[in-house]
Amino acid sequence: MNTDGHRSERGWAAPDVEITTPRLMLRRWRPEDLAPFAALNADPRVMEFFPKPLSREESDAMVGRIQQHFADHGFGLWAVEVSGITPFAGFIGLAIPRFTAHFTPCVEIGWRLAAECWGQGFATEGARAVLSHAFGPLRLPEVVSMTAMCNLRSRRVMERIGMRHDPRDDFDHPSIAPGDRLCRHVLYRATPI
Repeated sequence: MNTDGHRSERGWAAPDVEITTPRLMLRRWRPEDLAPFAALNADPRVMEFFPKPLSREESDAMVGRIQQHFADHGFGLWAVEVSGITPFAGFIGLAIPRFTAHFTPCVEIGWRLAAECWGQGFATEGARAVLSHAFGPLRLPEVVSMTAMCNLRSRRVMERIGMRHDPRDDFDHPSIAPGDRLCRHVLYRATPI
């Protein structure tokens, strides 16, 4: 894993950090990522467990927030390249949730990959590397992950990377209407070994 970064007065500042695995490179975003990210965010399969697909404007605004998160915190949701397959597959990384719940403030690990990249272990491979970065160079005491209770694919990734689920942590997401099928969320936790 390549983690060329440096410490700053505000904590970990690593604008040049790239995380590599045998098949993936997790890197900062480039302008050419915007169009394939917008296509991914407009795909109903990818957005099945989100309130709705995103417009191009909403997708671009999300990238702007991701870039600002990197500037503010020195880590974020890295763009994913898959060696020999695609220069942009989606994102895997870390983010600080913008809502309040019983487990916040916290750092969340998350992923969103194009449907064409599902079922090949990319999310698991990248998430394991991100957890290593979180508990290694970033020295985070805990990382959480969350998803709609019905999102079994993401829950399986959480379990494969060694995260633990306690049903007492489950919660209603404050950004989703009560009673909506996506409202009830599971929370998984990981701590350094």
